[in-house]
Amino acid sequence: MPEGDIEVREARTRDEVEGALALRQRVFCDEQGVSRAADQDGRDEEAIHLVALESGEPVGTCRLLVDAGVVRLGRNAVAPDKRGLGIGAALLELADGVAAGVGARRIRLHAQVAARSLYERSGYVAEGKTFLEEGIEHVTMEKRLA
Repeated sequence: MPEGDIEVREARTRDEVEGALALRQRVFCDEQGVSRAADQDGRDEEAIHLVALESGEPVGTCRLLVDAGVVRLGRNAVAPDKRGLGIGAALLELADGVAAGVGARRIRLHAQVAARSLYERSGYVAEGKTFLEEGIEHVTMEKRLA
C-alpha cells in the first residue's frame, strides 16, 4: 500500500475520471511530450478507471480496457511529487483484482522502458523487442492471472 493517506480504488464519479484525465495530461503531455490526441484516444468512456486519491484529488491513475479474456492496462500515471511512495504498485495490484473480477486471464500493457522494473516486480514479463510509441521507448509486457 502507498505511504500516507492515499486511497486506491475504482473511480466512482465523473469528477474523479475528469481528475484522472487531467493528471494524465500533466504527466504524459506536459511532462513527457506525448500528444493530447494520443492520450485522449476516444476509449476512456469504455474503460475502467482506477485512481489513487489524496484528499479527494487524483495523484495516480490507470485505465483498463476489457477484450475477450484479456485486459489492456494503460495510461498508468503518478503525479511527479508522489512517485516512489508505492502508488504505481498499488494501482497494479488493484488492476489484478479488477481484471480477474471481469473474467480476464491475462493483463497486457506497453510499458515505458524506464518503468519496466515496476511492472516486473508486479509479475509482468516482457515480450519481444522494444519499440517507440510517441517518441518514448516501450516494451510489451504481460501477466497471467490465476
